[in-house]
Amino acid sequence: MSTLRPSSVAVHEEEDAKVAALNHQDLDAGALFVLKSKALLSLPYAFTFLGWTAGILCLVIGALVTFYSYNLISLVLEHHAQLGHRHLRFRDMAHDILGPKWGRYFVGPIQFMVCYGAVVACTLLGGQCMKAIYLLSNPNGIMKLYEFVVIFGCFMLILAQIPSFHSLRYINLISLVLCIAYSACATAASIHIGSSSKAPEKDYSLTGNSEDRIFGMFNAIAIIATTYGNGIIPEIQATVAPPVKGKMFKALCVCYTVVTVTFFSVAISGYWAFGNKAEGLILTNFLDNGNPLVPKWFILMTNVFTILQLSAVGVVYLQPTNEVLERTFGDARSAEFSSRNAVPRLISRSLSVVISTTIAAMLPFFGDINAVIGAFGFMPLDFILPVIFFNLTFKPSKKSAIFWLNTIIAVVFSILGVIAAIAAVRQISLDAKNYRLFADV
Repeated sequence: MSTLRPSSVAVHEEEDAKVAALNHQDLDAGALFVLKSKALLSLPYAFTFLGWTAGILCLVIGALVTFYSYNLISLVLEHHAQLGHRHLRFRDMAHDILGPKWGRYFVGPIQFMVCYGAVVACTLLGGQCMKAIYLLSNPNGIMKLYEFVVIFGCFMLILAQIPSFHSLRYINLISLVLCIAYSACATAASIHIGSSSKAPEKDYSLTGNSEDRIFGMFNAIAIIATTYGNGIIPEIQATVAPPVKGKMFKALCVCYTVVTVTFFSVAISGYWAFGNKAEGLILTNFLDNGNPLVPKWFILMTNVFTILQLSAVGVVYLQPTNEVLERTFGDARSAEFSSRNAVPRLISRSLSVVISTTIAAMLPFFGDINAVIGAFGFMPLDFILPVIFFNLTFKPSKKSAIFWLNTIIAVVFSILGVIAAIAAVRQISLDAKNYRLFADV
């Protein structure tokens, strides 16, 4: 997939030729799971608002609906490709199916917000993991969270220069292995702590008054939506050689097999061990007033795995932003690595990372950021639009089960999305009373 938007028919044909040349590769199944793992360590925190029954039910529903939705997107993309309209981006689909204004003013901005928000969340989480490692070796250290966020941002600054999705194939594979590793570590640590004498008192009751509980429930739903959300399925599928249908389905099956094991194990073990005291980042619970509840080397290993995996997720979610920047500042008539394109690319991508790092350092509310991203972005992109695209593309009979299933999903998650957005903004406003900008949390 080219990162430069052509300004003429000739250049557009050149872009298609480049895409065809690159599309000899099989689907990068690792990318699908890696992108889903960005909010994995917040799942026990989501359970604190839902409790056991509602928490597990929401995890199951999220898995079923997103698996179904992603398969629908694949079918729609394949259908349009067979008609000669190959969509490389989510907004391209919206442009052709819903109309130009929907692609430009709704889907495009939402996807940009989702992807950039994911970069902010990854940067913040990376800084938190670095701080945890620092406190292990120096419990009385004076370095603040925002300093570690900046350090992680510098690391991202280097990775951000990777040209395109095609350059990330092996990074995604390594990241997949790392994500499975730290998920296993988080689960093992939670079980160890929950079974030991150091375990905190287990309390699974929902805290707060009725209003807090209701809004907290929708806030948790938004976090779960973020965990399952992807937001760039068309961009991933655009790197696959046709026919795509069978490859996407196989990749999704592999992805959701891993998802089922990792998501449920981390969520259930973390909530079982810490109850309603589970933090927005479950790794934080492994320290009690600076004292490790598991061996130091184990916490160190888990955090290193997490940092490395987060860097891969962050750089992948930078790609849609990079595409917008290069479409604005690049010249499709010049070579990709010519000074005309390389200099603006270096400046614009570096500035993008600097801004995301600054936001992450200013607003250190990881769980809340996940909720905002899920409510405003992932719910529309991954739960609502796929079923709408399918109904408008294939026009199933209004008497058919699939038409009504898709309609119900769109209506229900539209309502949930609106309420979850309100709940997410409310939670940030409440937390803002307890935290200040550049807070050390």
